[in-house]
Amino acid sequence: MSLGDASAPATSPTPDSGSPVIAAAPAPPTAPTPNDETKSHVQDVLSSEIGIATMLNRLKQSIASAKEFATFLKKRSVLEDEHANGLRKLCKASHESSSRSEHRGGTFAKAYEDMMTIHERMAENGTQFAMSLHQMHEDLLELAGIAEKSRKGWKQSGLTAEQRVADLEAAMRKSKAKYDALAEEYDRARTGDTTGQQKGKMFGFKGPKSAAQHEEDLLRKAQAADQDYQAKVNTVQTERGELINKIRPDTIKALQEIVRECDAGVVLQMQKFASFNEKLLLSNGLSVSPLKHGPEARSLRECVQAINNDKDLDEYLLSQYPRLPPRTGEPKYEKNALLDPANRTTTTPYVPPGGSQQAPTHSREQGSMNSRTGPLNDTPTAPLGHHYGQSSSSIPILSASQQSESQPSHERSFSHGNILNQISTPFNPQYGDSRSAATQQAQAASSRYNGAIGSISSSGPPQLGALPFQYSEPQSLPSTTQQPPQQPSQPPPPQPSQQPPSSQPPQQPLAPLASPTQQAYPSGPVQGRQSTPPMAQPTRPVFGVSLSKLYERDGLAVPMVVYQCIQAVDLFGLGLEGIYRLSGSVPHVNKLKTLFDTDSGSSNLDFRNPENFFHDVNSVAGLLKQFFRDLPDPLLTKEHYASFIEAAKNEDEVIRRDSLHAIINSLPDPNYATLRALTLHLHRVINNSSVNRMSSQNLAIVFGPTLMGTAGPGANIADAGWQVRVVDTILQNTYQIFDDDD
Repeated sequence: MSLGDASAPATSPTPDSGSPVIAAAPAPPTAPTPNDETKSHVQDVLSSEIGIATMLNRLKQSIASAKEFATFLKKRSVLEDEHANGLRKLCKASHESSSRSEHRGGTFAKAYEDMMTIHERMAENGTQFAMSLHQMHEDLLELAGIAEKSRKGWKQSGLTAEQRVADLEAAMRKSKAKYDALAEEYDRARTGDTTGQQKGKMFGFKGPKSAAQHEEDLLRKAQAADQDYQAKVNTVQTERGELINKIRPDTIKALQEIVRECDAGVVLQMQKFASFNEKLLLSNGLSVSPLKHGPEARSLRECVQAINNDKDLDEYLLSQYPRLPPRTGEPKYEKNALLDPANRTTTTPYVPPGGSQQAPTHSREQGSMNSRTGPLNDTPTAPLGHHYGQSSSSIPILSASQQSESQPSHERSFSHGNILNQISTPFNPQYGDSRSAATQQAQAASSRYNGAIGSISSSGPPQLGALPFQYSEPQSLPSTTQQPPQQPSQPPPPQPSQQPPSSQPPQQPLAPLASPTQQAYPSGPVQGRQSTPPMAQPTRPVFGVSLSKLYERDGLAVPMVVYQCIQAVDLFGLGLEGIYRLSGSVPHVNKLKTLFDTDSGSSNLDFRNPENFFHDVNSVAGLLKQFFRDLPDPLLTKEHYASFIEAAKNEDEVIRRDSLHAIINSLPDPNYATLRALTLHLHRVINNSSVNRMSSQNLAIVFGPTLMGTAGPGANIADAGWQVRVVDTILQNTYQIFDDDD
């Protein structure tokens, strides 16, 4: 087979497009065609001495082109990858920023999110394109490496054979020249021609030679040169024939195949590059304007057109509706009762604490005194609404004597919320007056605040379950406290706030909270008060008193201030951004603190009415934190401080949770009950973190030092991170450590 058979098929451009097409095989012509002439010239070059060198140079060009295109693909891949990553980071940062509360919501937020999603898909398309280009770059480098390695091998074998034949031809020509020179010299000696003969040529070492001897020597040398020349010619013919018939065709054929393979690989990668570019542009186009195959497929134009500015504005204003302040009505002039001469004769004398009122002038004053005076004053009463709408008779009340006699053991890993409803507290007639007064207060609050008690129990936050140390039944009080009260046993007449809504005049805003001293005594008509008594010292302090003393005094597992603050935040603060992180009004906090230290059971401290805490939930949150900060012994106790810190240092989450659980179970009963109530409440705050932005980590930063305190000087700074981890772990495992309220 000739070398021309291995060449590529000839191509020729079309007259219209100029693109190469395979030429059809023409019929055998009588005269040479250009195609045959081209093949003949190609065959002449390939079969000549420059054939191998020419093919080596051509293969070198193919390898260089493949490497150059691979370099281009690599740089383009890097650019596309940087562009895709930058676009993806930009979309993520912009989406996170736009989802904050200071940016618009509604249809604009939805359209902006869809727009970022489209750009993220475009970034993903760019990433895939960059990966494809990088793979093409590696394939081309591999192809160029294989071609270059093969070129070196064929160059070594092909050029060596060519050089060997060239060397043999040079030796043959040199031998022929020597042979010709000896033949001419022999001819001159034979004919006796001395022209050009050097003198002394015929003289040797042994003496001058005769002409016959000289002629014989030249003949012998000429014959030897002839034999050498003939041998070299035979060698050259053999090597040249092998080179032309075998080595050169094989080498050229191999180099042609390598060139075709390298060129075909480069062209294939260029075709893939063109296809990937089309795919990238098409994918981006479909991302911007997708085909309509479903309702969710929206183009970028449709996303922008879906923005409704008026609707977004209305929705934002509507979301602020719950924050509307109460309607106060038109201001009107009211004359002070102290300056009215007609009412000065009906003033009620001031009754000091512990004293008796000799002549009550109003039945309402007598009824209100039944719950605050008499021998039952030392008996703790149930707080108003202590269980979000349950009656006060269903709350176990323990006196100090009951607590000291028996403290039943309990397991704290079980919830006792259902047991609370099954245990009935024996009703004693001697509690009739105080319970009826509390019931009337609860009914009055329910009527005044549109039935807040009932609504809270059905849709409000979960109730606090009873704890095992609250299960002991109330025992008989000492004989000194079993005497019936000296007040009349009939229930007091209904308060003005208990009248049906149809008979009440339009409600006016509540007056500012009175001083604690005023709230501790019967309240008569406004006209009957002479003046506001000066603020008294705390009579029943709550702040700065240990939980155990509060429990012994009040008989409440969870202090009333903690319960009321939790109730207020559950009702009005779960959707407030930055709850427990933002500080409230210091004057408001101080006023509420004074009221709790004076009379924590006052109806003015029922936080279901936002007027009682000045419509400032942040002040209530600050009051709760202030209570825990003022505790002589922190909620998690100084005794267990080191144990909590050591447990927090465990990196394994399960071991850390179980270690903290065991330490919490060893807390005193009041501390455990208060921690349980606070943790369940903070878990409800976390459940609304999408609105209030208070995650478990943020709450742990706020409450960590507050609940744990310090173990010594400098420990708070050193252990601040571990304190946060303790509280964060408790909040994240709320229902693994505490049972939920049923």
